[in-house]
Amino acid sequence: MGDQNTELYFVFMNFDPEYESLRADRSKEGVEELDTYLSHKHDQLLAKLLPPNSYRKKSSLAIVDGFSVEITKKQAAILRSAKEVRVVEKNQELA
Repeated sequence: MGDQNTELYFVFMNFDPEYESLRADRSKEGVEELDTYLSHKHDQLLAKLLPPNSYRKKSSLAIVDGFSVEITKKQAAILRSAKEVRVVEKNQELA
């Protein structure tokens, strides 16, 4: 990931009707389909906007259509400018 300082950020996505539809299906298959859909969607966004191997996605968050990712401050600004993204926030550790 280079020698730049990376930190953990949370990225929350804009409204997605497909996400809302999949989230309504509470069956085991529906939950698995939602997890797969979101992971793929989040991976595609990162691959489209950031250079390969410059970030590390930690997890996709199905309850809010978001994900956590280790990125630089500059990369966070790039994600903030994407039309698919609603909010990008740096993780705040509580003491």
